[in-house]
Amino acid sequence: MDQASPNPAADVPDVFDPRVYAEGVPHARYRLLRDRNPVARQAEPELLGWPAGPGFWAVTRHADVVRVLRDHTTYSSWLGATQIRDPDPADLPFLRRTMLNQDPSRRSAGETPTDHGRLRRLVSRAFTPARVDAFAGRVRERARTLLADARAKAEDGAADVVAAVTDEYALLNLTDLMGVPAADRALLLEWTVRIIGYQDPEDTPEPLRGPDGKPLNPRSPALLGEMFGYARELAAFKRTHPGDDLMTALAGAGLDPAELEMFFFLLTVAGNDTVRSAAPGALLALAGSPDAYRRFAGGGVPSDRAVDELLRVHPPVLSFRRTAAVDTELAGQQIRAGDKVVVFHASANHDERVFTDPGRLDLGRTPNPHVSFGDGPHVCLGAHFARLQLRVLYEEWRAAMPAPELAGPPRRLVSNFINGITRLPLRVSGPAR
Repeated sequence: MDQASPNPAADVPDVFDPRVYAEGVPHARYRLLRDRNPVARQAEPELLGWPAGPGFWAVTRHADVVRVLRDHTTYSSWLGATQIRDPDPADLPFLRRTMLNQDPSRRSAGETPTDHGRLRRLVSRAFTPARVDAFAGRVRERARTLLADARAKAEDGAADVVAAVTDEYALLNLTDLMGVPAADRALLLEWTVRIIGYQDPEDTPEPLRGPDGKPLNPRSPALLGEMFGYARELAAFKRTHPGDDLMTALAGAGLDPAELEMFFFLLTVAGNDTVRSAAPGALLALAGSPDAYRRFAGGGVPSDRAVDELLRVHPPVLSFRRTAAVDTELAGQQIRAGDKVVVFHASANHDERVFTDPGRLDLGRTPNPHVSFGDGPHVCLGAHFARLQLRVLYEEWRAAMPAPELAGPPRRLVSNFINGITRLPLRVSGPAR
């Protein structure tokens, strides 16, 4: 049962179609792949106005996912960037400016060395735990205020907590940390929705197209000029009006303009959407597990463990792509140089080989080696800030709100990349318990 199928194209469930994820994370499909075909060839048909691609290898077991994420020499972020869809070749040099799409010390013949290590060290010095922890009081006050407002404005005792709480919570916390003026904060949410929701007809009814009529990748420079212009203006302002914030630190870190622009892009989108996706997903999981919530509400589990278990069951990112730099073998499959290799975080987090009873929400689970923040050289730099925000929000919900209970059907983002919840009606009136 644990051997790879001799024919990777036979009876392989589809985990590519973004519309599948609108119905929920396809855990039954993932399990079939883990059991029968842990590195499975997937088709990449034309969908949602986007052209067909050459296909890819879907990696679903925890051990194989970790292997791919840690081995940047074999599985490159630089060669084809990190999204399943192939970028326009004209956009690839631009995409390689960000750490996300670089490899540490890449010096293959004919290739330009990347600055991943230097850039990561620079942003690490700016994104220190001490700087993050200094915002803890402000984060807690924001959680209390937003939850109180949701209760006060609830209609028939219910509210869409995405619109009323979690979108604002994630955005305002991030913009505080970055030092973005209050008047400009709506811009960051607009950019995030455009970039993250590009597969979702509700967020982007029609694909944005270039002069040739082809869909534009939302990470194309043609669509990011406004964001980059703003980043340059904000950095210039911080050099003359410094503060204790990330943009002040980055503006003085010796980055060239393109590097600074890409850092701003990465912080705006990844920094915002990690919590924006994880928080409603966790509340939805708690609504479906009242016994687990009662244990948490009664103080029966440490908050930090609860945060990690909720991240395990609802990782913000569903998948990441690498490109094979050399011919290799993975779980019995022969991978050729140039093949796309896509790891599925949500599947790895439910691998029965690592997690006992993975379908159960066990808020005290330990150890909990989930890969929701990645692994290897690209492990999330903002994980500490994300955990802080999530812990505070759940503690404040426990103190002031009723047990999470659905007041209507949730709506999930149409995406095979981001595990988003776009609407989550919950009961918000009633005694805390």
